[in-house]
Amino acid sequence: MKTRRMATWLSSAVLMLAAGFTQAAEKPIVFAVAAEPYPPFTVKGGNGQWSGFEVDLIHTLCEGMKAECQIKEVAWDGIIPSLLAKKIDVIFSSMSVTDEREKQIAFSRAYYDSLLGVAGPKGTEVEISPAGLKGKLIGVQISTVSANYLKKYYENIADLKYYDTQESANADLIAGRIDYMMADDTAIAMMVKTPEASGLAHIASVPYDPIIGRGVGAGLRKDDTALKARLDKAIGELLVSKAYDDLSQHYFGLSVSPCKRGDTPAFVSKTCDSPYQQIAQKTE
Repeated sequence: MKTRRMATWLSSAVLMLAAGFTQAAEKPIVFAVAAEPYPPFTVKGGNGQWSGFEVDLIHTLCEGMKAECQIKEVAWDGIIPSLLAKKIDVIFSSMSVTDEREKQIAFSRAYYDSLLGVAGPKGTEVEISPAGLKGKLIGVQISTVSANYLKKYYENIADLKYYDTQESANADLIAGRIDYMMADDTAIAMMVKTPEASGLAHIASVPYDPIIGRGVGAGLRKDDTALKARLDKAIGELLVSKAYDDLSQHYFGLSVSPCKRGDTPAFVSKTCDSPYQQIAQKTE
């Protein structure tokens, strides 16, 4: 009788353990996008649903990983603390891979490249140099590689105005309250095509600098090595697929696939130019 009770207990324990494993396996992967829309990468509809290039990539990657995923919006300046506090699992919001960020978090392999550009009034010419930017009022979103670049090289040369969101910087440039705005080349290329920005243009590309980073990757906690391995594999497969090319062509009119550097994160250099330069040229 005692043996039977022991067998029953063991059987129940095994079932409970199996149920626990199943529950853990079915736990959704929470992808975070910045709460501030960043077209064409992330756009929030009137119904509260997110769309855009990166949102489509999330859905495609999760399908490839056969994983249940959720998208959660988090304020940009709190997105890394939310990851470290385990409120989210993955940052997927145009975050450049930089040495400074890698002190806190890990990154997947890059899923697109990013260069920086400058927007300003049509017909304006500007040189990205101390002489060219001296005394100019330049807007930039906080906690971005654009902000880091300006702070490092132009803090005591130009007048810098920092914004909580890219939309606010765009609005001030459109209204003429700032001279120029520095941001991602693609974001600028898309912004100057909107009716309200008809008087603006992409007026300069920023020469590559290590502070800009090594492409854009998904941010993860350093101890989430298994999830990183899954994402790296899924991103690698996606980058060579027709699905990636179709999405890239749909949103940008050309491929934005990162430069190939073996298994290391992609980065921009003199020998591996970013496709964003082509996007900038199309808007001139």
